[in-house]
Amino acid sequence: MKGILIAAGVALAVSILVTPYLIRFFARQGFGQEIRAEGPATHQSKRGTPVMGGVAILASIWVGYLVAHLATGEQGGGPTASAWLVLFLTTALGIVGFVDDLIKLRRQRNLGLNKTSKLLGQLVTAVIFAILALRFASANGLTPASVRPSFVRDILVLSFGTIGFVLFCYLLVSAWSNAVNMTDGLDGLAAGTSAMVLATYVIIGFWQFRNLCLPPEANPGCYSVRDPLDVAIVAAAAMGGCIGFLWWNAAPARIFMGDTGSLALGGLIAGLSIVTRTELLLVVIGGVFVVELLSVSLQIVVFRATRRRLFRMAPFHHHFELAGWAETTVIIRFWLLGAICCAIGLGIFYSEWLSAAAGG
Repeated sequence: MKGILIAAGVALAVSILVTPYLIRFFARQGFGQEIRAEGPATHQSKRGTPVMGGVAILASIWVGYLVAHLATGEQGGGPTASAWLVLFLTTALGIVGFVDDLIKLRRQRNLGLNKTSKLLGQLVTAVIFAILALRFASANGLTPASVRPSFVRDILVLSFGTIGFVLFCYLLVSAWSNAVNMTDGLDGLAAGTSAMVLATYVIIGFWQFRNLCLPPEANPGCYSVRDPLDVAIVAAAAMGGCIGFLWWNAAPARIFMGDTGSLALGGLIAGLSIVTRTELLLVVIGGVFVVELLSVSLQIVVFRATRRRLFRMAPFHHHFELAGWAETTVIIRFWLLGAICCAIGLGIFYSEWLSAAAGG
């Protein structure tokens, strides 16, 4: 528990203190956001706002995680394979996003990497993560990931096999990184929603740690996961980083996280779901991200089929802006929906444990 608190506190401090320096540095370099011409008219005033603030989130995650281990020493058990892999996935996708942002800024347009290049970056990162996640078995034979799909724990009657798991992992990483990327269209929307999802994973990781299946006797309802406490520390550091960044990113935003932050956070969330065996439960916990991704997909399908738009504009949050809602109203209501999704997800997680514990 001490490591979790230290990671969150240090990351929060780093993010709050570092972001103002990034704002000034990016402003001097002329690294300002380009705005879609077809978007809400109120967004045109945001043109030139410094972007790539995701650098602060990534830095705070790493510093928070490492300081937590330095502070707890051997008592905290040391860094683990699961945490390193999730941090790799987060950082690698952050680099893909950074390149995307840099191209946008250099060419002064709202389009960076083309779809093929971005998908290739996600593919290579996800495949490396998936292959490594099936290695590094613990003394109990547990690896960071499992070839079985999972809801709250592994579904034992199903198995992807190694190749199937690699494909499944790519779909997860690609879907969640793009979903968070699409949600990052209003001041503080992605950062605030991500902080809630990450807080949920702090609780899930810590609860799994308190109810681990430890031989020779395993309690009913226990969890067979490799490094839940260290995963909770990573989630806590990321949560603190998002909250600290939100201090400067909340409306009216003084900096945007850009693809550097949104792709990294999407990869982080996907990685956390894989190593905690909650891939399908994440659909509930990250419900706001799911709706945003579906809105874009539905908009494309309906328009191609009927030449008519299902929404005024996609992603979904812009639909409400064009309907006359104030930006802050949309943000707060989506945050409330995000909180509800996280609460429902936690409720499902806990009720499953109660049922499993009683059934044992």
